[in-house]
Amino acid sequence: MTGVPQDHQHHAEGDVETHTRMAASALVALPEWRALPRDRQVQMFAAVLLHDVAKPDCTQHVDGRITAHGHSRRGDLLTRRILWELGATPPWREHVAALVRHHQIPFWALERPDIEQIAFRVSLLARNTDLAMLATADILGRICTDTPEVLDNIALYREYCTETACLAQPRAFPSDHARFMYFRTPGRDPDYDAYDDTRLTVTVTVMSGLPGVGKDTWIAAHRPDHPVISLDTLRTELRVKPTDDQRPVISAAQEQARRHLRAGESFVWNGTNVSRQIRQQSIGLAAAYKARVEVVALEAPLALIKSRNAARPEPVPAAVIDRLVNKWETPDPTEAHSVRWLSTE
Repeated sequence: MTGVPQDHQHHAEGDVETHTRMAASALVALPEWRALPRDRQVQMFAAVLLHDVAKPDCTQHVDGRITAHGHSRRGDLLTRRILWELGATPPWREHVAALVRHHQIPFWALERPDIEQIAFRVSLLARNTDLAMLATADILGRICTDTPEVLDNIALYREYCTETACLAQPRAFPSDHARFMYFRTPGRDPDYDAYDDTRLTVTVTVMSGLPGVGKDTWIAAHRPDHPVISLDTLRTELRVKPTDDQRPVISAAQEQARRHLRAGESFVWNGTNVSRQIRQQSIGLAAAYKARVEVVALEAPLALIKSRNAARPEPVPAAVIDRLVNKWETPDPTEAHSVRWLSTE
């Protein structure tokens, strides 16, 4: 972060390193941080250290101004990789990553039309009290002219989260189906106990995990009687390399899925599915046929993944794994009826 410039209007203190140090100092001076148990203090300190970790990648000079557009989302991805490689547990890691991704939200939250869904998502992965604390440290750790206004906005965000029952606890939903439909339907009432019109006997299991994490082994042990749509198998049949355009593979997989769904058969969708956008292709299809959706996210340390991948008959190129890690978004409870994070170590 040293030497990475920032817009003088919002960061008169200097580069990203200077701001990060000031934000860390502001955090540890906050009474609410000092009142936390030690593990929570460390977690919040990690969030402050990493909240602008992607600015070196995202900083640009545009029309005489310095911008870092997209650094929050990119920071989420970088934070996940850093903490995964350091051995943090998935819930601890995802708590920090969610704070990094949304750290600017309280600054202008009430101007966003999607603020309700964002606040609820944060509550399911982290805590909105922590998000407000991070935002407070962020604004106090800079030199700018609008600090009082931003602090007022953060206070308003706290009030909003209190009113919507998601400040210090996960937002409650009437059922897993109500939660699933709420995050798929803009403007939906979160308290509406949606009639569960899914075919309860049909479940689509969507696997998520890097190559070599053990998806095939898990499926054989836990879903031995389910048909499996394997993207690796389809690549072999279609002679498509992992580095090639994957659209023919996805198209073939979707056609297989439709046949199972029309027949009322549960099945497993087996692919890396490391990004939310890619997972949506299978989840959206299953939802359209009123199937229940479970996501099983498998993880293992990088060294173990590399070892297992090397032992495969046709190892995935290291560059492909690295690219997938850089796109990795852990599935979260907003995506399906059931989401599980499991270690294969």
